[in-house]
Amino acid sequence: MLSSMRMDDDDLYSGYGASSPYDPQYQEDILHKMLTGNGQIPKQAMAMPMRLGTGYREGSTMHLKSALATRRLTTASSGTARPMTAVRGAGYTSGKSKLDSFSQATAGPSPTTAKEETSAEEKIKKMELKIMSLVESSYKVQKTDKRLALEKAKEASSKERTLARMQEQTGFTENRNVDLTFSVLFNLAQQYESCGLLQEALNVYQAITKNRVFSNASRLKINMGNIHARLGQFQRAVKLYRMALDQVPSAHKDLRLKIMHNIGLLFVKMGQYQDACMSFEFIMQEKPNFKTGLHMAICYMVVKDVEKLRRSFRLLLEVNLDIDDEEKYATSNDEIGSNLYLEGIRNDELRKVEREMQQQAEKSILSAVKLVARVLDDGFSWCIETLKGSNYSNLAGELEVNQANVFLRQRDIPSAMASFHALTESPKTASAAATNLSFLSYLQGDISGAEEWAEKARQTDSYNADAFVNLGSCAFAHGEFDKARSYFMCALENDPSCFCALFNLGLTHKRQGNLEDALESFLKLHSIVGTEPQVLYHIANLQELLGDFEQANEWYQQLLGYVPTDPGILQKVGDLHVSDRQQAFQFYFDSSRFYPSSLSAIEWLGAYYAEMQVPEKAIQHYERAVLAQPTEPRWPLLIASCLRRGGNHQEALRHYQAVLHKFPDNLECLRFLIRICTDLGMKTELAEYAKMLKKAEKARMVKERIDSSRPGSRKSVGSSRGGSAASLAGFNDQTNKAMPSTSTHYPIQDHSSATRPHTSGRNIADDILDEDIENDLLPE
Repeated sequence: MLSSMRMDDDDLYSGYGASSPYDPQYQEDILHKMLTGNGQIPKQAMAMPMRLGTGYREGSTMHLKSALATRRLTTASSGTARPMTAVRGAGYTSGKSKLDSFSQATAGPSPTTAKEETSAEEKIKKMELKIMSLVESSYKVQKTDKRLALEKAKEASSKERTLARMQEQTGFTENRNVDLTFSVLFNLAQQYESCGLLQEALNVYQAITKNRVFSNASRLKINMGNIHARLGQFQRAVKLYRMALDQVPSAHKDLRLKIMHNIGLLFVKMGQYQDACMSFEFIMQEKPNFKTGLHMAICYMVVKDVEKLRRSFRLLLEVNLDIDDEEKYATSNDEIGSNLYLEGIRNDELRKVEREMQQQAEKSILSAVKLVARVLDDGFSWCIETLKGSNYSNLAGELEVNQANVFLRQRDIPSAMASFHALTESPKTASAAATNLSFLSYLQGDISGAEEWAEKARQTDSYNADAFVNLGSCAFAHGEFDKARSYFMCALENDPSCFCALFNLGLTHKRQGNLEDALESFLKLHSIVGTEPQVLYHIANLQELLGDFEQANEWYQQLLGYVPTDPGILQKVGDLHVSDRQQAFQFYFDSSRFYPSSLSAIEWLGAYYAEMQVPEKAIQHYERAVLAQPTEPRWPLLIASCLRRGGNHQEALRHYQAVLHKFPDNLECLRFLIRICTDLGMKTELAEYAKMLKKAEKARMVKERIDSSRPGSRKSVGSSRGGSAASLAGFNDQTNKAMPSTSTHYPIQDHSSATRPHTSGRNIADDILDEDIENDLLPE
């Protein structure tokens, strides 16, 4: 125990658990920490004074290096570890278990360098996420805001270039995200193309395709070909399509066929129909479809190759739709669960796709039929026979109906009726054929035949709204308005969108005097068909009949916005402006300007000028009336009266004499002759005209007695003047027959006569002609 204590006393630093600052081992450790990775001592360490322990000289740097190197070699060779201490040197950490003289254990980056690398890598990842977010947002807003989508795409491209420079500076070029670069450039090209900047889009596509880093960039030549096609550079587009076609693998069959189809369409636009036919023929052999078959038929029609046109039509009919049978959607009355399931799938998304495919197929086939019918003499008949033996035999009946409609457009009524008669034998076309036969019979005046065919159409198809419309039209023609109304309402129950039935229902209510119901029907129809002139007219006319002249004027004004040159509507609006004679004059003047032969406008304008004390202008209008009605004595009498009012009595006398010569029994003319002869002092002529007047009056009295004594005779009072009527098609109320409203949507015409609104105005022309002749002016 004593010996051990003596040994402890000899050690000056025992018991402290750490080396002294003057210990050689401690100084060696300090020098080791001060050395850099390449074994050099920093300048601060070289300038720092040190006290070295035994065996070292103070201030000798080279000696320090050699001593330290010797120490490292010794330690490395011996393999002994540095003793662990409890005291840390100021600013240093002894975290190594062994001293590596050749810096093998510290070959990696220092802690500071590692932190910098980690920080740069995180920045790169964050930048990549931000760029991808910009690309996604650009894609999302491209349908609503194309300009914003382009701005985001440009921002993403700018940030991607910044990212590339950052990777080059930090040495992470090997980990560059090529897919991100491709996405950014591809999105930028798409946004350029969407905004119409085609040349900029081409530049971006070209930059992508020239970069060999992108493996599938060759497919973008299809996009470049589309842009050249939009620019009208068809040759360049064909070249790009062919380059893309060469680089697309044969496994991608659908894509190759689409490229071939685009090439064929470009050949059509360039007028190279033979080359286009070769492209379409190849597609029809590999994977036929309706669009390609129709295009091939068009090309063969242009080159007038009849046989190949027939063959292309047959190939079109051989295209399989791959749609299941319609019977799988038919419900059965046995199983309730099965019916609910079928009800659910009858209108699902898959069923909608099937309907669209079927509609496209039928449209393509019917279009091809029209092409064949143009080239072949018996085109329609040949197509119908070919269709009957194909999977699309249901279209044969529709073609036969179309053929009959062609006869109608050609005004070949007998051939059309013969075709419709033949179609009544087929259950699929019987109802439509009977409906058209009813319509044709009605046009020919055979109301009973029209009613019979309409009844057959209703029996064949109880939901045929057009059949009920025809039945209602026949009942309307027979005067059975209650029955007609019920038929029109049945048509609306079967088809609420049948505006023809709604129009006729309004006319029926109007004819029965149910003006409120009629107005409701036409207002409802107005909300469906919009600005239809006939509907606007009836609404305005009903408002006028109901006494709401302000509303009627607004509707007439709205109607004039669509038919500004209709003379009847202009006169209607003029009648409603009786309080403002100047405004009414303007409307009547426009009516006469658009229709100079309108007698009602001529009469109103002549009376207006007479009232304004301008008879010479009234004469100009009355002269047009004389040309329009040369056998009517009213107009020359008005001319003579205007001359007399203007003071030209001699000219007025000559006109009266000319009228009397042409109409010797006209009492008004004789009275005016007596009046003007009295004013001119022509006594001889006055006596002569007075005798003629008495004789004419006696002759009229005798004639009236004879007429009144005849059985069944009645006295009718008429007027040569006619009120202003709308001359718009469908507005003529003077006919006694109703036009049927059938599947071709011909509305029946209104029978109610439009009445003129009650006004306080008077007709000056009546005052001119109805001047009383005093008895004292007549000779005794």
